[in-house]
Parts: sequence; C-alpha cells; structure tokens
Amino acid sequence: MGFREVSVSEVREVLRGWLDGAGLRTVAERAGVDRKTARRYVQAAQEAGLDRAAGWDALDDGLVGQVVVAVRPVRPNGHGRAWEALLAHEEQIRAWVAGDGKDAKPLSIVKIEELLARQGTVVPYRTLHRFATERCGYRAKESTVRVNDGEPGAELQVDFGQMGYLTDQDGRRRKVHALIFTAVYSRHMFVWLTHAQTLAAVIAGCEAAWAFFGGVFKVIVPDNLKPVVTDADAVNPRLSQGWLDYAQHAGFVTDPARVRRPKDKPRVERTVQYVRGNFWAGESFTDLADAQVAASRWCAQRAGMRIHGTIQARPIEVFLQAEAPVLLPAPDAYDVPIFARVKVHRDFHVEVAKSLYSLPEQYLGQHLDVRADSELVKLYQRGALVKTHPRQRPGGRSTDPADLPEHQASYALRDLARLIGTCAGHGANIGIYAERILDDPLPWTRMRAVYRLLGLVRRYGPDPVEQACDRALQLDVISVTKIASMLERATEHTTPTLPTATAATTTRFARQPTEFMSRTTRTANSWTTPASRGTALAIHGTTVATEPVNAATNGTTALSLIPGSAREAIAREDAPTPRNPQKESTR
Repeated sequence: MGFREVSVSEVREVLRGWLDGAGLRTVAERAGVDRKTARRYVQAAQEAGLDRAAGWDALDDGLVGQVVVAVRPVRPNGHGRAWEALLAHEEQIRAWVAGDGKDAKPLSIVKIEELLARQGTVVPYRTLHRFATERCGYRAKESTVRVNDGEPGAELQVDFGQMGYLTDQDGRRRKVHALIFTAVYSRHMFVWLTHAQTLAAVIAGCEAAWAFFGGVFKVIVPDNLKPVVTDADAVNPRLSQGWLDYAQHAGFVTDPARVRRPKDKPRVERTVQYVRGNFWAGESFTDLADAQVAASRWCAQRAGMRIHGTIQARPIEVFLQAEAPVLLPAPDAYDVPIFARVKVHRDFHVEVAKSLYSLPEQYLGQHLDVRADSELVKLYQRGALVKTHPRQRPGGRSTDPADLPEHQASYALRDLARLIGTCAGHGANIGIYAERILDDPLPWTRMRAVYRLLGLVRRYGPDPVEQACDRALQLDVISVTKIASMLERATEHTTPTLPTATAATTTRFARQPTEFMSRTTRTANSWTTPASRGTALAIHGTTVATEPVNAATNGTTALSLIPGSAREAIAREDAPTPRNPQKESTR
C-alpha cells in the first residue's frame, strides 16, 4: 500500500481531534491523513494509556513519541516497495494519464493498474492513484456548484494579493502585499500589509486579524501559500509544521484551497481587486506602518459600512450581530518557532538559527527534526524527543558535558575545575601542581601543560609523579618540563644539592695587575716618553703602585697605572694637529 510519513504535528492533530469528540473521518480530514491511519494512531494512543476524557494536557512529547514509534513502520525513504516499483514506470504512467499520441486517450487509474499488472507490477490502487496524482499530473475533472455560506463564525477565507510599491524613509522602493481575511457569512474583512510572504508574516497577520475581529474563526481556508501548504493536494494536502503548530495554538482548523481553483475560496478572490482599487489606488503613505493604520480604518469605516451586493447588508453590522458572539476566544501571544531538519556533525553539535547545540555520540551523522522557540530547542528523531536545550542567541552554544567523550569534555568546555579534579584524583600534590600551572590570567592557555602532566602520570604511574611534584613544590619550581626531566633521570626521590655560600672576602683586586695591561714596552725607559707638552702633573687623586714591578725585558709586558688626567693628556699628545685652512691658502 502507499505510504506517506506522518509528521509529529499531524499525529498530535489527530489525537487532539479525537479528544475533542470528533469522529475518525472528521479527525482524518482535519489532520490531512487517511481515516485508517488516524484509527491506527488513536488505537496506539489508547494502548499507551490515553483516555478520551483527558484534556489536551495529556498530549505531551513522551506520549506522542510512543505512539509514533508504535505505529510508524521502518521506511528510510518515506515510501514503501510499491512506490519504488512505480518509479520505474513513471514515464509510461505519465503518457497514459496525459493520453499522448494521435488516437490514445487519457486512461483511468483502474485501467493503468490493469496494464501494470500485465507487465508484472502489482500495486494497490490507492498507491497508484497517489503516485499518478503527485508525479504524473493526474487530475479529476469535477463540476462547479455554488456552496452555501455555512454557519456564522465558522469559516474565514484568506488570500494574498499584490498592492503595489512603497518607498521607505531610507529611499528603498519595496513591493507591498496584502493578506486579506474575509468572513464567509458576513463578508466583513481585514487587510494586513506586509513586504514578505513568510510564515512569520502570515502568523503576524493572523494575530492582527484576531485582534480586529475579537476572536478566532473555526475554519481557515487559505491559498496554497508555501509557508502554509508544503504539498498541495486535492485530497490530502500537507501543511507545514509551523502552520500546524500555530493552528493548534489558536484552535482553528485549516482547509486549504486546491491549486488553481479560485472557486474554492470565491468570497476572498473578488475582494483582492476591491482592496487594490478602492483602498490602495491613488493613496500615498509615508511607510508601511502608516499604510497599515489607514488599512484598518478603511476596513472598519469604508468596507465594513458599505452595502454588500450579495447579502444586501452592511458587513460590520451582520458580523457584530451574528458572528462576533460565536467566535472562539482570541489566543495568547504566539511565540513563533523555527522548524528545521538538521544534521549532527562530527563536533557533536547541530546548527539551529546560527547557534550550536550538542547531542550524544550515537546521533553523529544523522538528521533530526528541530522545533526552536524563544525559550527551548527540542530535537526529535522520527517523532521521538531526544534532546532539549535552552535557546541561545546567534553565535552562542549550548553544550551538555554528558554528550561529549569523557576524555575531551573538560578541554572542549575549558572546565578548569574538572581538569584540576582529574589531576587531584591521581595525587594531592599533582592536583596542587596542576592548580599552580593554571594560575594564570589566561588559564586555558596553560591547559596543554596540565595534559602533559597527565601524560606523565600515564607513562610513569601516579606515585613517581606525585613525588616529583612534591619536590618541585618544595623548591617552588612550576615547570612540567622539569618534572619530566626528574622522572627520566629517576631523581624524584633525591634531594638536590644547593650551592653553598663562600666566605665574605674582598674581590676588588682579586686578579693580578698584569692581566689588565694594555701597552707593551721593551724597557721601562726606552718606551716611556716624558710628558713634556700639555701634560698636567698627577698630583691629586693618584694612587702609587706599591706592588713590586719587574723590569720589562725581552718582550714581556708590564702594567702601567695611569691616572685619569694623565691619560687625557697622552690622548691629546697622540692626536694629530688640525690643519689651518687660512694658512694653507696663504701658502
């Protein structure tokens, strides 16, 4: 038989309708699933302990997860074997449905089923019908009839329409769309202006509509908007998870119109041209907020007070009299969540809205479903809740230490206390030594030294490292390299010999004067020249050398102690006489 994987929101919608007392057929139509599928989920919920008398609070994530696991078969690609068999005949089925050829007419699904059976492909009729509808362009032709308006407050038709362009204050010219809400019974309308057609914009328009109408309608008939309908189908349309979640919050039921079937929502189709021509045309607005104020006033005073051509009454008067009292109460402010499908990467994290969230190792490489609101981030695997994190700002990270490998958790999280505790588990001195190593303004830059210390523990054992750390702490030496050297030389049990102090003696003239001689003489008389010119007598501040000095003979050197003033005189004597440029020119 055909198979379509039912989402968690659809399962919750089935159980919610069943708890409200609706029949299985009605529940299946509301959730967009088959009646037999709805029955299986209801039976699984009853076996899980769900009582029909219980309220909506009983539908927690744990119960829904049990129901999904119990009912859903194991189908990795979302379809069964019959669907895979039809993929090989897709082009042939498309030709039969379209009636290609001169004499070939479009064939019915029954005939196509018979022709496939002759070729050896036997599939259920319902699977073939869904395959031909979804992939081969099969559409049933039906007649058009006028549909009654229904009960007051029962139906609200919604459609998007392009109004025109609006120039912002910063000079940008942007396109403006109108999300138009029309009550089927009274024809009372509300217009919400927006620049985008996203899920957040649609939900914001719905929130403003509930405030305008004073309540919520029971059934919403939207167009096939991408944020609302992900898979448009005449029988079983698939709604987006975000829209189903909002529908559950507000309490209404969604019945989307068919693709290219404007007669499915005729009450709002003609209203688009009326809003564009009567409200937008010829007007000038400063910005979108100004235009929205004008649109709300126009809906209440102009469109609501006109005499409608069909009902021959003022829409706002009919609405206040017949529909307003029977509307559902307006819900609380809705926290718009993010629904996504993410992959668990090698770093044990998934990325949701530019933030990182951790998961255990068994989910590496797998794809999970995410629901993230402003408070929590919930991750599901095939409908079962597997992890919950607090919501982080963009660029933030929420990491559960239990999700990371034990030997990498402290390094990844820079958990200094945990790292010190690991070292202290091998010995008290090792823990103190690790704490001394991390005593730094930037302690995480010293974590590698602590990991090297733990490596020495694994290599030599805790006892030698404990003794080495004890010796190093006594000498106030904080260096893992010294610890490694002590362990390599096996000196952790020995006390190092410190240098002893020598006797206090004078060291001013410890070296011999001959070591300082800078000039050599053959003899004391032949080499020495009397200071005759420009030399001052060394009278003050001169110390007489009293040590015996031997005569300098045969090339030996002797030290001559020269006072400072005499040394300057000798330098002036040895310097060349500067030349006088005037005398040179006279010569």
